Amino acid sequence: MTAPSLRPFPLGAVRIDDASVFARARDEMLHLARAYPVDRLLAVFRRNAGLDTRGALPPGNWEDFGHPDERPWNEADYPGREHAPTANLLRGHYAGHFLSMLALAAAGERDPALQAKVDEFVAGLGEVQAALAATGRYSHPGFLAAYGEWQFSRLEDHAPYGEIWAPYYTCHKLMAGLLDAHELTGSAEASAIATAMGHWVHHRLARLDAARRQRMWSLYIAGEFGGMNETLARLSAAANEPLFLETAAYFDQENVLEAGASGIDILTDMHANQHLPQLIGYVETYEQTDEARYLEAAQGIWRQIVPGRMYAHGGTGESELWGPPGTVAGDVGHRNAETCAAYNLLKLARKLFAHTLDPAYMDYYERTLLNHILGSRRAVSSATSPEVTYMFPVHPGAFREYGNTGTCCGGTGLENHVKYQDTVYFQGPDGLYVNLPIDSALDWEEAGLRIRLRSGYPLGEGVTLAFDGDAAAERSVHLRVPAWAAGDLELRLNGEPTGVDPVPGRYVAVTRAWKSGDELHLATPARLRAEPASDDERQCALFLGPTLLLARSELTTPLPFPLAARRDEHGLPSGPEPLAELASAGVVTLDGVEFEPCWSGLDTKYHMYVRSHEAEIAFDGVGSGMPGVAIEILTEPAPSGWYTTAPAVRLHILEAETAAAESVEWRLGDADWRPYTAPFTVEVEGVQRIEARVRDSEGRTAATAREISVDTAPPVSRATVKELGSSWEITLHADDGVSGVERIQWEGPGTFWGTFQEAFVRALGPEPQVIEYAATDRAGNEEPRRRLVIPGTGSPR
Repeated sequence: MTAPSLRPFPLGAVRIDDASVFARARDEMLHLARAYPVDRLLAVFRRNAGLDTRGALPPGNWEDFGHPDERPWNEADYPGREHAPTANLLRGHYAGHFLSMLALAAAGERDPALQAKVDEFVAGLGEVQAALAATGRYSHPGFLAAYGEWQFSRLEDHAPYGEIWAPYYTCHKLMAGLLDAHELTGSAEASAIATAMGHWVHHRLARLDAARRQRMWSLYIAGEFGGMNETLARLSAAANEPLFLETAAYFDQENVLEAGASGIDILTDMHANQHLPQLIGYVETYEQTDEARYLEAAQGIWRQIVPGRMYAHGGTGESELWGPPGTVAGDVGHRNAETCAAYNLLKLARKLFAHTLDPAYMDYYERTLLNHILGSRRAVSSATSPEVTYMFPVHPGAFREYGNTGTCCGGTGLENHVKYQDTVYFQGPDGLYVNLPIDSALDWEEAGLRIRLRSGYPLGEGVTLAFDGDAAAERSVHLRVPAWAAGDLELRLNGEPTGVDPVPGRYVAVTRAWKSGDELHLATPARLRAEPASDDERQCALFLGPTLLLARSELTTPLPFPLAARRDEHGLPSGPEPLAELASAGVVTLDGVEFEPCWSGLDTKYHMYVRSHEAEIAFDGVGSGMPGVAIEILTEPAPSGWYTTAPAVRLHILEAETAAAESVEWRLGDADWRPYTAPFTVEVEGVQRIEARVRDSEGRTAATAREISVDTAPPVSRATVKELGSSWEITLHADDGVSGVERIQWEGPGTFWGTFQEAFVRALGPEPQVIEYAATDRAGNEEPRRRLVIPGTGSPR
């Protein structure tokens, strides 16, 4: 075995201060943990096992009862997709996440009521597992799911997504929840249930040849297995069962292992969160087996994602898929940065750091935890919904859609906000590692010390560690210097200089026999900075220290901002100190634009990136005495910032006293220059660059340019339907090749004209049903309503 160099502290040994910005999201999620009934989470399992659901309704969305005519089929009696009415085929996954959240919360809060809730939940799952085993219908008594075993057998025959939905993904969430309950709260019953499930998994996969398994895992979504390899490796250690390491290896995806270890980039168009959890499993397997290729693969794939496929808040992917390498601005779409992916990247980063001690992993961790994860939790309290994001979009005029009960990101979101303390401190053979400057308290029992970290993070400019207790021996304290720290950095011990020069992005260490009253202080000045996208220097994200700033704007076109005018001689944006304004008002105004912190949890429309603003009037040097030229758009744009009618453009020549304009020309994009004689209309769709230039009598030229966004046509929508026996599943699609689709709305009997993102099911009734739907693009163009008629039970199909 290869143990990591560093290990985290128990969750209960670290406490995030109640005044920290992280405490808001933590307390809101703890409220949900305490208020939500376990019976609702067990309902889908009990219904599947033929047990009393106790009148409880399931959480809903993906986590619902399924089709009324669906049965818990085994591999022998599944009637085939033509005769199998199904729905909610991922059900059970959200319950697994909820169990993990309860276990994390119980351990972190040391709360007996939460501990009792974990025990109740585990006992309910044990009852279901026993009931399923008693039927004798399934291949092994360890089987546990909220549907029959048929999805697993159909995956073995390579059934596509649509007929099945990632059965091993759901299995992983259940096993992970049970293992968390065992490891964090000491539940022996949870260990027994998970161990039985592990034997069932081994029984199913051991009889398959390797080529068949490889094809299974390559299937889009259907073959998604979450972190089955991670959980089986953990279970092998927890249950002292070497067989489970063999089972974990059944989930090796050879092309991913080879690509990661060799540095070959294969990620383009791959499903990001289908593959990220298995990387965590590879590190776990490395720890259990000493096989270096597992660690090398995880590190290699990481380097292909961060920073080349990373957005400013740490997220990755568009529509859940990775784009080309080194492409950030060029991969901004309308569904960027699935929150599940950030959740798993953080888990991977902390494991890789624990092995390598490379502070770059903690730079990523800090950025993403503060901006993406904290910002993914809406600033409200709810007893029914996690109120978290699925996507955390990055496009112009984006907004966060919170809620997500029953979805994958709703599940990972349950866990995200009750474990903020898990990476603030690590410990190793040579002492303590302070990784994150989050206000907190640590009980370092092994050293006989209690440590209080005060920083005012993320709006402070220093980190102070105050020690209580007397260490029996010398201990090293390694304090990470944030990569964002700028200016005069200084490390002081008890008010005196240490003689150590802190370097941003590295750790600084002090070794001594610590005693009560000791204080270690690191100055971390925060500055405003513009961080350009790797593939477009004009597209920048603004940061204030660690905080990513979101520009508030209703525009859905790129937001112009005078970045160049705010740079000092060091190339960093300058200006009045905005920290106090952000702390007092919650927003900061820069050059007339209001910015909020990415971690706000608010509902405003925002721009994560701003666009470097160009002057609209050009001269050939100040005071040159030559004419100038300016571009004026005569047509008003829509509120989105797009022009939904073809805009008219006029050029203005500003005559000079000493030289006259000889010629004025314009062009669109890379087209040929043409003489300007009168206002013209831009008939070409999309983002267009208008250039204008003027030449004077002395042959000098001045040129200017302006970008405009034109979309005059609405999107085109269509509906696809799938017959499910007693109901129809309807999926609405829309295409818009210019500004992109903003939403699809529909209404029918018993519904309102609202936005619906996922497929929906309409049960057949005696009378036909009329569904009306229409799509709207991001420019604001809405197509005429379309109609879909669902026949009644007595009508021809």
